[in-house]
Amino acid sequence: MTYSEVAKRLRLPLGFIFGIGYLIFARPTPLTLAVGGIIALVGVIVRGWASGHISKNERLATSGPYAHTRNPLYFGSFLIAAGFAIAAHWALLLVVVAFFVLVYAPTMQRERANIAGRFPREYELYAANVPAFVPRPTPWKGTSRWPGFPLPFGRRHSLLGHPFPPGIPPLLRSAYRQPEPTDHDGVSTFRTREMRPDRAPS
Repeated sequence: MTYSEVAKRLRLPLGFIFGIGYLIFARPTPLTLAVGGIIALVGVIVRGWASGHISKNERLATSGPYAHTRNPLYFGSFLIAAGFAIAAHWALLLVVVAFFVLVYAPTMQRERANIAGRFPREYELYAANVPAFVPRPTPWKGTSRWPGFPLPFGRRHSLLGHPFPPGIPPLLRSAYRQPEPTDHDGVSTFRTREMRPDRAPS
């Protein structure tokens, strides 16, 4: 078993252990709660932004936050964890950094190999211009024209990385008809399903 596979298996149980320790040893103050809360909120926004631009296994995401970092979902999760750590005690930030380096870094490496195998030419250029984790200040100009969605509507990720409750996505989709992305020569365009009547008119 490789280290990456071990890290993948330990990620969830270690998260529970750290969560329990957090509740026991947290000593928040009004200042740390304010600072940590702002950082965590930024992380939630980053994850929500990234959710509207990802199309898993269909196209290489290079627009939106993906023009700044190749792993915006992980970066958003890091900001959320860092915000909670700072809210409790600044020293816990060191634990969060160590956790991401030891557990999430191997996961990102494994996913990088998978994506590079699916989109070899595109990913080589993309990886040469966009950092793996810490965002670049300006977006990479080689991004696709994929405009993203205003809200993910539970199709792939919610703002916190969890799906909406059952029944909510169909309700939202009935009120808001989402256009389907289709690619032509690397440029994303849209088409809308034609509405066909259930029966022919008499």
